[in-house]
Amino acid sequence: MTKIKAEFILTFLMICLFFSLSALSFPSQQEELSKIKRQISEIIASSGAEVGFSWHDLESGTLLEINERTVMHAASLMKVPVMIEVFRRIDRGELKLDDMILVQNSFTSIADGSPFSLSPEDDSDPEFYSFIGQRRPLKELIERMITVSSNLATNILIDLVKAERVMKSLQEFGIKNLKVLRGVEDSKAYERGLNNTTDARDMRIVLETIVDGRAASPSSCATMIQILQAQKFRSGIPAGLPPEVKVGNKTGNITRIAHDAAIVFPQGRKPYVLVILTRGFEKEAEAEKLMASLSRLIYERLN
Repeated sequence: MTKIKAEFILTFLMICLFFSLSALSFPSQQEELSKIKRQISEIIASSGAEVGFSWHDLESGTLLEINERTVMHAASLMKVPVMIEVFRRIDRGELKLDDMILVQNSFTSIADGSPFSLSPEDDSDPEFYSFIGQRRPLKELIERMITVSSNLATNILIDLVKAERVMKSLQEFGIKNLKVLRGVEDSKAYERGLNNTTDARDMRIVLETIVDGRAASPSSCATMIQILQAQKFRSGIPAGLPPEVKVGNKTGNITRIAHDAAIVFPQGRKPYVLVILTRGFEKEAEAEKLMASLSRLIYERLN
């Protein structure tokens, strides 16, 4: 055996040994993913609530979902698709961010066509009611709808762009279970089961269309991300992250329903999208604690 051949064989054997030891020392990506999924499943089971979970890491392509097709009341998560439709209209030249929109508080129920109005006491943005009868910039309405979850701004925008058009855009993205049928506080529609719904996967896909620039033009998607990052309600997914990590999120809360959907931007890498839906918690703080703990688990494993 020549010296060169012997050295080649030795090098080959050392490489084989290295990879064998590596396989023994470090769990495969699939094994690690299975471990994380078990941990999340145990946390969910111990909570006693229904939880829909969908996480997609846009850096590695890792996807982890649990009860991702469990359909729940969308609550205020449906305001994100409404925002997308507004920006699609802006891109087509049908609207402009500086358009002055009349603030009014009279809406039509989809149940029977009867009129209804909203109460500032039931809105997270009571200050906006002081502008009724006046005109405010379209951009302000969008920002209020997302950052402080203004119900009044939401219903005005839905009247402007129409729920049917929002649904048509969602269908273009392949969305099935996220449905925007109506505005907020339409009690007659609620009694008849005509509700806005979503599952964790569809809500994740909606956020991903914003991240990858498919929801609207690249500039409009960038603006939407900035609006999401200005969110005031940060007790769910953002609460589980280090303060320096940028996150754009939208929450949704009604009785025994608490959701959070977020785009998380760790430093030095592509973002990931995390959606957590919950149903059954008696106290909103309990749901927020669960969401923060799951958010923290994902971030720590990622790093």
